[in-house]
Amino acid sequence: MQKVGGLDMPRKSSILDGFAVIWCVVFGLFIVIAPVMACPTTCHCMEKSGKTVVQCISRNLDIIPPDLPRDTVILLLASNHITHIPNQAFKDLHYLQELDLSNNDIELVDLGAFQGVSDSLLFLDLSNNRIQSVPKEAFARLRAKISLSNNPWHCECTLQEVLRELRLDPETVNEVMCHTAVQEEYAGKPVIQVLDSGINFCNFHHKTTDVAMFVTMFGWFTMVIAYIIYYVRHNQEDARRHLEYLKSLPSSSQISKDFDTISTVL
Repeated sequence: MQKVGGLDMPRKSSILDGFAVIWCVVFGLFIVIAPVMACPTTCHCMEKSGKTVVQCISRNLDIIPPDLPRDTVILLLASNHITHIPNQAFKDLHYLQELDLSNNDIELVDLGAFQGVSDSLLFLDLSNNRIQSVPKEAFARLRAKISLSNNPWHCECTLQEVLRELRLDPETVNEVMCHTAVQEEYAGKPVIQVLDSGINFCNFHHKTTDVAMFVTMFGWFTMVIAYIIYYVRHNQEDARRHLEYLKSLPSSSQISKDFDTISTVL
């Protein structure tokens, strides 16, 4: 066994191997933990009562940051310029419990905007935005308490069906107003108050659809009748002209007389 510097070579090799193993473990942990602990440069991340809070309030954001920590429990995105909540915007945030998107410029909420957080989310704030309508699938299976106040809602059948499935925040429920409605008389009134009075926006929707179908059918019927009238009149005109042409032709008796006259002269 060869000795170098007073140490056996196998022993030195085993020590190096040990350091290599430790380095690999540390590096592997860093790779696994880094995506979880990363914080967007535009936000401030902190621990509060054992929960990861990501604070992105008033950061002039126009989109939802894509690199949010996966262990986020509270996400504060209020007072920005976000206009759109795209499909699966929070799909990796499986621990998310509170989401504040108030005081933005949100107009569009995609069908799968909240996919991935429907089981964990406890509170969602969409107040003070520019939302007029949302697809009813957007909040499917969402159990969170939701604030939808101070948006320019258009009160119609889809909104009624959406609200039927939600847990609205009781403190702001009367601030969910009809900015416009299928019936103008309900504009400016709280949606819940209108629905509680027995109004069913879906009835208006069906009536409107029936009227539209009737108008369309009447239009087609009128076009068919007009075509038939035009066709008959056109054929009558052709028949009249043909008859006049036939009348203008010399008769056979007249032709015979003319022939006899010519024969006599000859």
